[in-house]
Amino acid sequence: MNDSTADALPDDVLQFAHALFDLARAGDVEQLTAAIDQGVPVDLTDAQGNTLLMLAAYHGHAPLVVALAERGADLDRPNDRAQTPLAGAVFKRATEVIEALVSRGADLDAGTPTARATAAMFQVELPQR
Repeated sequence: MNDSTADALPDDVLQFAHALFDLARAGDVEQLTAAIDQGVPVDLTDAQGNTLLMLAAYHGHAPLVVALAERGADLDRPNDRAQTPLAGAVFKRATEVIEALVSRGADLDAGTPTARATAAMFQVELPQR
């Protein structure tokens, strides 16, 4: 949801979208997956290009990461700063999230910096596929 899109949306729709991003940050699997199952795009993005998956991964919510992946979330979609969910999880040292993403096929070399480069920089061991 970029700024021009946000400007065109009614206030109640914007409030709903902001609530969805808050649910992702909080790791609320039940409410967020219910919204997606009812038609919310699984790759909905905020003004910085962060997907619901990126927010869940960055905040360390492995169960939500798994649920979003099961619903078809793009595991490698970068935000506007070219960061991927996996690189964000590596930066935060969110081991369970890293394992969930890698086991589902997230690309260790996507984004800038890549998850592989981030792991080397912060001395985080990546799981083997």
